[in-house]
Amino acid sequence: MQDLDQPHDFSAKLSLPKFGEKRKEVERFIAIILVLVQISSPLTFVGWNFLPISPAKAVLYSPDTKVPRTGELALRRAIPANTNMKAIQASLEDISYLLRIPQRKPYGTMESNVKKALKIATDEKNSILSSIPAALRDKGTTLYGSLIDGKGGLQGLLKCIKDQDPDKVSVGLASSLDTVAELELLQAPGLSFLLPEQYLTYPRLTGRGIVEFTVEKGDGSAFSPEAGGEPRKTATIQVVLDGYSAPLTTGNFAKLVIDGAYDGAKLSCTDQAILTDNGLDKGGYSVPLEIMLSGQFEPLYKTTLSVQDGELPVLPLSVYGAVAMAHNVESEEYSSPYQFFFYLYDKRNAGLGGLSFDEGQFSVFGYTTAGREILAQMKTGDVIRSAKLVEGRDRLVLPNES
Repeated sequence: MQDLDQPHDFSAKLSLPKFGEKRKEVERFIAIILVLVQISSPLTFVGWNFLPISPAKAVLYSPDTKVPRTGELALRRAIPANTNMKAIQASLEDISYLLRIPQRKPYGTMESNVKKALKIATDEKNSILSSIPAALRDKGTTLYGSLIDGKGGLQGLLKCIKDQDPDKVSVGLASSLDTVAELELLQAPGLSFLLPEQYLTYPRLTGRGIVEFTVEKGDGSAFSPEAGGEPRKTATIQVVLDGYSAPLTTGNFAKLVIDGAYDGAKLSCTDQAILTDNGLDKGGYSVPLEIMLSGQFEPLYKTTLSVQDGELPVLPLSVYGAVAMAHNVESEEYSSPYQFFFYLYDKRNAGLGGLSFDEGQFSVFGYTTAGREILAQMKTGDVIRSAKLVEGRDRLVLPNES
């Protein structure tokens, strides 16, 4: 694997699969068919020993692999909240998959999911609210009431489902999940794990942060106008940093933003990413590769994931607008102290399961949540005019403050 220290190296690193890889995809597809046949009709294939991958891997390569497809979903799943809230969240998120069914939608199943979420919320009210720090409990109580029967709450969502209006269901579901996420964030005021002792001298972000980038065209042209507006000389991109899953990576990044290290940074663009310059003179900490494995409670350090063996990150790269650090030029066990990229995920360049071929190889630390449409308009030579940490300064722990 090549280091991601220069734009041309980056293009090579994220190149399209060669013929051998295409052949492997065909083999995986055959494996999926065989697994489905075996499940529906459990026959013994005597003497058959050509299955190229195990059933577990075949499922991983299935198009139904449930990895987050948006930054908002990935960020919500990453919150280390009360188990009851996570059960409510999972029940509601299943509805989003049911809404994708193209013809007759299973409204009965959707109704059961919402009723399940309501039962958990009412039965476990004390557990949910007691998980919120006392100073925030009044706000939590208000949010809890909104979740149950407020505008956009679960009772309203039930009515939309009974009306069998998929558009209203989608809007109501999004509102309920937003409230769930707000409650969960109140339950997670800091990290749910202890950092390894050797990393306590690094900057760290102990929760969420928001960075706003102001970008401008390098050739003097303009960005496309917003609805009803005029062409813009500058545009804003907002990124949510997830310190819950990548505290060291986000800590280093947030400190660089505060220090103004990205102000004036030039960008290089490929079909799959927007990459900052290498910033060799900008400082920053050489942070170890940091990836939170799904189902685990603390990040892995200095190691990549084996997606083919079923290892998936909490913060997947396979999301349009994912933000990750480049590799260190000297060692792939470390991220670059400065250089990061916006990933332009395209399912046409992904595997059968919709996963990037580089999934699990980089320290993903956040997602573009506003201004995603700007990413497609960026060109090589464009500039980050300024980067500001607009939220999360109180969660940033610097070495001299630890």
